[in-house]
Amino acid sequence: MSGFGNEFSSEDPRCPGSLPKGQNNPQLCPYGLYAEQLSGSAFTCPRPANKRSWLYRILPSVKHTPFAAMPCGYLTENWNEVEPDPNQLRWLPFNIPKSAEKKVDFVAGLQTVCGAGDAKSRDGIGIHVYTCNASMVDRCFNNSDGDFMIVPQQGEILITTEFGKIMVEPQEIVVIQQGMRFSVDVFGETRGYILEVYGAHFELPDLGPIGANGLANPRDFLCPVAWYEDRKVATGYSVINKYQGKLFTCQQDFSPFNVVAWHGNYTPYKYNLKNFMVINSVAFDHADPSIFTVLTAKSTRPGVAIADFVIFPPRWGVADHTFRPPYYHRNCMSEFMGLVKGHYEAKAEGFQPGGASLHSMMTPHGPDTECFEKNSSAELKPERVAEGTMAFMFESSFSMAVTKWGLQTCQRLDKSYHHCWESLTSHFDPNWKPSKPE
Repeated sequence: MSGFGNEFSSEDPRCPGSLPKGQNNPQLCPYGLYAEQLSGSAFTCPRPANKRSWLYRILPSVKHTPFAAMPCGYLTENWNEVEPDPNQLRWLPFNIPKSAEKKVDFVAGLQTVCGAGDAKSRDGIGIHVYTCNASMVDRCFNNSDGDFMIVPQQGEILITTEFGKIMVEPQEIVVIQQGMRFSVDVFGETRGYILEVYGAHFELPDLGPIGANGLANPRDFLCPVAWYEDRKVATGYSVINKYQGKLFTCQQDFSPFNVVAWHGNYTPYKYNLKNFMVINSVAFDHADPSIFTVLTAKSTRPGVAIADFVIFPPRWGVADHTFRPPYYHRNCMSEFMGLVKGHYEAKAEGFQPGGASLHSMMTPHGPDTECFEKNSSAELKPERVAEGTMAFMFESSFSMAVTKWGLQTCQRLDKSYHHCWESLTSHFDPNWKPSKPE
């Protein structure tokens, strides 16, 4: 089903008429189902921001053993493990465990790179990578702390949710909102990135003078249709809950994907990045990257995001009298970049698919020497930019701390990154004179 934030309804076709007529929680639901509401906002939120769905399920989610703490691995919300590092940081592609050596599923393969804020106060973000080689078997995950935006880089993933199934491929994203239970199947060695936001949900950015159309169009977002399994699990089904930055697990004897029908506006959804309608400069100067924003999680300050998801897709470059690649920059926001495929235009070498970079708040960054020299003298004719490439940025108003795993344990930090700017030289000519107007 297509649309962003719409009121949807869906029934598994095996059980026609399973949605109650005219009310949400009748005394007896069709087919003997239980009615359960999943709220993604406070009851009293204004209607445009009010998010909830009603699920009609074979057994309610409350039927489980008590939660108990479990090891978190390298998933963390401890932003004080190591001293702050304001340097430009770049990571080589994160290692994927070999299936012949160890089976690692999505949850076991979660590792936190950086983040800020606090899940308890519902204000902040976490940036993670997942590297795995095995499907989740008789266990699911839900995040009580916030929303997960998952950006696959290598390998497609099949996500089973309480709302139905979603297949997600590289160059697509999927958002699993707070509290939704899901399981991930993989089909080989798999890797990707995750942006987690606490206390806000992703929205489409306001378009302002762009008008009614453009960027990510609402009709291109897809949510699943109802699908259920009525499956007993005698050996126990594990529900893993991320709560206040820690992991907990409980057991139940049935599959949680037992929702026969549902309706509401609080759903998981996916989006194909190739559908993004790019807007770019057609006269002069390099436009700010905010014009490439797909989704935003707003803060309470107008115009300032907890996090923006920005992409740099294939497009035309036509600006005259302009240095066309990204400009040199110091930013009051933090910029975490990843590469799904291809080569990033400002750093064709070194920044590799499956790797990442972090340019922290007010840390200088910009094109490397080769990019600057080449594009300072290039013939300015219409050209395709970033063809065969998909780079993205998680941009945040938070000053993000890098974890010990990110700085040390992963052993993927590229300590030679700063060398890409060392050969920049001065081109200053005090005798320069402006050319005479024609």
